[in-house]
Amino acid sequence: MMHNEEKDILSKVLEFHGHSCPGVAIGVRAADIATDKLISPRAMDEELLAIVENDSCSVDAIQVITGCTFGKGNLIFKDHGKNVYTFVNRDSGKALRLSLNIAIDEIDPDFAQVRTKAFAGEASHEEQKEFNERKDAIFDKIMNLPADELFKIEYVDVDIPEKARIFGSVKCSKCGELVAEHRARVENNCFVCIPCFDDYSRN
Repeated sequence: MMHNEEKDILSKVLEFHGHSCPGVAIGVRAADIATDKLISPRAMDEELLAIVENDSCSVDAIQVITGCTFGKGNLIFKDHGKNVYTFVNRDSGKALRLSLNIAIDEIDPDFAQVRTKAFAGEASHEEQKEFNERKDAIFDKIMNLPADELFKIEYVDVDIPEKARIFGSVKCSKCGELVAEHRARVENNCFVCIPCFDDYSRN
């Protein structure tokens, strides 16, 4: 049973994400394990870094619980399509890697079929009800699985990225839009943004 503080945090996660789903549960569990093993949530700010290897619902939960965001430069996205989450405490240098052990379809092999119909808007009233019930049951299962059953949990060595820096902006000589100077490209001795440079390089 969750304590009031845990219920409040989960409520904030669901408000931010917009709905309850298995992906959110995975993110909640990952963030809870990381903050428990690496740092006190009350002391968090930019000293905690999250490296996520997917852009699923789980990442919303991680942002809310850990405070790691793109804006602060302590949320790094690697487009690997893997349910892998690495958390780093910059102060201690400790890094914790969590890799999901069990797929949602392993928890409920029939969920994929009802999910496909629901997402396509083709589910009947009864099928939509079944989808919601199965979704909630998977959510509860993930929230209550032992941590080491849900994830492979290991301390790892990582090269810790430096904290986010603030860069100046330059104007793209083609489209006229501002671009961070460290992301600008040079074409014919002029600064250009990446999209304009990509157009040039394909010609």
